[in-house]
Amino acid sequence: MKLSHTEVRKGTIISLNGEPYEVMQHAHSFKGRGGSVMQTRLRNLKNGTLLQKTFHAKDEVEEASIEKEDAFFVYANRGKCIFAKENKERLQIDEKSISEKIPYLKENTPVTILFFNEDPISVSIPIKVNLKVKESPPGIRGDRSQGGTKTVTVETGALIEVPLFVKEGDVIEINTETGEYVRRVQD
Repeated sequence: MKLSHTEVRKGTIISLNGEPYEVMQHAHSFKGRGGSVMQTRLRNLKNGTLLQKTFHAKDEVEEASIEKEDAFFVYANRGKCIFAKENKERLQIDEKSISEKIPYLKENTPVTILFFNEDPISVSIPIKVNLKVKESPPGIRGDRSQGGTKTVTVETGALIEVPLFVKEGDVIEINTETGEYVRRVQD
């Protein structure tokens, strides 16, 4: 399906030169007699490279034909991430293409695998995940007029900024789109 330049939005997956790209950022601007343009930042779903591209009013973009299947994360090893589908079939995806999602993946995390031309190219992960705090430095008391924060290590090895009251062993909810602490989960 063809998209006009104004239909290119964050999260849209388009096809450029036979490669699938996800729109990471977009900014629409109007330049007087020059017409409107859409400035985008695109990420190649096959190899993870970033690209800046400007689309003009006359440009049409091909929406990529993406198929989706549910699966679970199994493990990562030697630059590959392994996923298992419901029928136990295993698929592997290059770590470089999903590097920003790996810090939020633990064993059995449900994901949606994206296929382009029948090849697995990327995954879609839940917006919020619960991870256990493995290492937490003690909170330093000080100026309480502003909320204090500290950096903790969660079970996947990711470093997350959290409030001072979070301690080792707590389960916290993290927004995977921003990498930010959301709340402490009560067990």
